[in-house]
Amino acid sequence: MAGSDVAGARVGRVLDAAGELLVRWGYQRVTIDEVARHAGIGKGTVYLHFRTKDALFLAVLLRAQAGVAERAAQRAEADPEHAMPARLVRTLYLELSADPVLRAMYLSDVEILGRLAHEAADTIGELTAHRDHVLDEHLRLLREAGCLRADLTLPEMRYTFDAIATGFIVVDGFSGSHRPPPLAVEERADLLERAIAAAIQVPEPPAAELARVAPAVAQLYRSLLDHIDHDEWRPRGR
Repeated sequence: MAGSDVAGARVGRVLDAAGELLVRWGYQRVTIDEVARHAGIGKGTVYLHFRTKDALFLAVLLRAQAGVAERAAQRAEADPEHAMPARLVRTLYLELSADPVLRAMYLSDVEILGRLAHEAADTIGELTAHRDHVLDEHLRLLREAGCLRADLTLPEMRYTFDAIATGFIVVDGFSGSHRPPPLAVEERADLLERAIAAAIQVPEPPAAELARVAPAVAQLYRSLLDHIDHDEWRPRGR
């Protein structure tokens, strides 16, 4: 096996171990020592690839986000309804709830996202900017196609979208990890879809126009993969 393949496989084991321990113990209890032990490598080897614990878990999050972006693109290509913001976010919420690692990062403890956001500000600013561009372009395409409300500016629409989606995602983390949510996950996802649809979408999006722009929306989300997989975002040593 080539040296780069060995390093890639080793990083994969580290990310797998970090994700498993995150789910099992929670972010605060996981240490680099435990991740290394769980992955079957030395602590120093982990630090060859990730300079801090936050950088390690940022890589775990990015790997999960790559899968989310690809699946979002596939769904928009297969069914134009999934290009609508409300449907897209509903499906994303269900994914976050079903995937143990994503659930632990997004829905269980808001402190994790705060720490990773600080790490991301120093290491993946370009990716964050591109992700913002993707969502802005997504909304612009749909608005020009008559699928979104015309009485809101694009900045107003983006702020409303972000506020609703973020609120639904983080509210359970504020409630305390030991108290179950008052509603089942499907009910919460339905409420999220309805809230976004009522806030920024038109009641009956033109089907032909939606079908026309859906492939472009899919390509926008697939473009995130190029940024996530770019050498600059990969862990050190790969």
